[in-house]
Amino acid sequence: MSLDSRKIKAAALAMALAFVVVLVRLWQLQVIQGADLRKASESNRLRIIDLYAPRGIIYDRNGIPLVKNVPSFDVFMTPGMANPADLPRIAALLGLAPGDIAKKLGSAGGPLEPAELKQGIDFAQLARLSARLSDFPELQVDVDITRDYIYGDVASHLIGYIGKLTENEEDEPEFAGVPKGGYAGQWGIERLYDRELRGVPGQKLIEVDAMGRELKAVGEIPPKKGRDITLALDINMQLAAERKFGDKTGAFVAVNPKTGEVLGFMSKPSFNPNAFVNGISADAWRQLADNKDHPMLDRVLQSQYPPGSTFKIMTAIAALESGAVKPEDKLNCPSTFYLGRHVFHDWKKGGHGIINIKTAIIQSCDVFFYNMGLRTGIDTIARYARAFGLGRKVRLGLGSEKPGLIPDTAWKQKATGQKWYAGDTVSAAIGQSYVLVTPLQMARLIGSVGTGGEFLPDLRLLKLAPGQDPRREPVGIKVSPETMQLVQAALKGVVNEPDGTAYRSRSQLVSFSGKTGTAQTINGGKRYDAWFVAYAPSDNPEIALAVMVEQTREEGASAAAPVAKDAIEAYIMEKKGKEDPAVLANTPGQNIQSAKRKAPPAGMMTAAPGLITNATR
Repeated sequence: MSLDSRKIKAAALAMALAFVVVLVRLWQLQVIQGADLRKASESNRLRIIDLYAPRGIIYDRNGIPLVKNVPSFDVFMTPGMANPADLPRIAALLGLAPGDIAKKLGSAGGPLEPAELKQGIDFAQLARLSARLSDFPELQVDVDITRDYIYGDVASHLIGYIGKLTENEEDEPEFAGVPKGGYAGQWGIERLYDRELRGVPGQKLIEVDAMGRELKAVGEIPPKKGRDITLALDINMQLAAERKFGDKTGAFVAVNPKTGEVLGFMSKPSFNPNAFVNGISADAWRQLADNKDHPMLDRVLQSQYPPGSTFKIMTAIAALESGAVKPEDKLNCPSTFYLGRHVFHDWKKGGHGIINIKTAIIQSCDVFFYNMGLRTGIDTIARYARAFGLGRKVRLGLGSEKPGLIPDTAWKQKATGQKWYAGDTVSAAIGQSYVLVTPLQMARLIGSVGTGGEFLPDLRLLKLAPGQDPRREPVGIKVSPETMQLVQAALKGVVNEPDGTAYRSRSQLVSFSGKTGTAQTINGGKRYDAWFVAYAPSDNPEIALAVMVEQTREEGASAAAPVAKDAIEAYIMEKKGKEDPAVLANTPGQNIQSAKRKAPPAGMMTAAPGLITNATR
């Protein structure tokens, strides 16, 4: 065989082998890896766009919307299309620094993965940007759906707010199903019921060119709107309370004592949830965080206060039920009470004279309750207070909550290493010493008293559905009907009898019952925590509430009781109407406007050696 023939055969063999390799490779690509490669090919020309679901609307109990869904215009840039020469002009349009844009592009998932430059641009920016979009093909504007909180900072600690997920939140199980960059509840009702409110996102499949520009829509799965929810909150009553509360610091909470529905919820100062929706600026957040009045603190649940004379309700029940006092027993009550070398004062200069326990509640006589505390004992008082829900969390589900504190002899020994003294009992009997409560606990307590000792273990944020029966049970300790009726009659007298401490806040619209309280704070005799707890109507309660004003120079009768009156009247007017005879029945006297009362005189503090206490009213 010639040399040429061998070369030809070798070349032919090489070509055959190459052809076999090509065939094997084609078989591998088309058969073995075909599915994966087709998927990769499709992803190069098809893009999946998440379609955000409109959130459910939050309504008040009367069907009034508290929030609304509004469009949010967000600006994106495709990194692979970015022209460095355009960045300064784009930054100027959006009010950003060119360096900020470069950082955002660098954090994108890939050259064709759009990076968010700015969310929630206003209409003026949108108009300027729309006119220039043809100059910047690398930009796109997406329309998202976000929230507008109609009433601003009203009930903001309850309603809460939404915000876009952070990178850390995207990996949390509770936010599973929320598209990347999507909104979710971050606080309050918005977070507690986020899964129901957020709905189900959809998807849109679009065809793009090699530069990532949209060519046409290929398919779409529409999103499903979130479920609407109806709160137990009465927004008109809430507004009335907030107007009367003004710029004070403190809390207000109202419940239906028969159903456990939370009708009102206010912590002041508050915050505007609209500031958080599109991301709060560092300066704005610093102002909130550094504010000495702590507007982000939920005082309804997270602040503990000495209850002052509102706690006399518990001392009275414990004293009557333990036999330490009988309804007919009378006691002389001067303006001072001596316990060894310790001097305790009454709020009323000159004292109250000879009175029984009903009158002592109506006039909030401190000396009477100093004696009742010693007769009853702190352990018995504590047992009854805990049975009515004090000293333990209510567990509404709105985040962290403080339990309060109901002290007894064992607690003090364990907490301080010291024994309990008689002077501790004297102070605790009028709601001072170590006693601490939250406004929510006090609202439930006064509601339980108003319904004759019927306890609501579960309070509810959503409106009770028709036919839904709330879980009610007697308080955790047996209390006789006679005791409850006496205390109820006394609380009615607090508001409706001329000697009652809240008489100036009585209503022409409805007869209501309540108890004032003024507790000394750490600032000595200059500032007080002012309380008023109440329920209405007196004979068939439909609303029970607690008002607490922090660090005020006023008493509970002047700082807190007028807020309760306005809230009660707003609720009753809406529910029954002004001309309803059941509402107008038993309205005492003429309508007298509440007037400011002076702070307790400095003389209520004593310079005597030993234990010193400030009396409360």
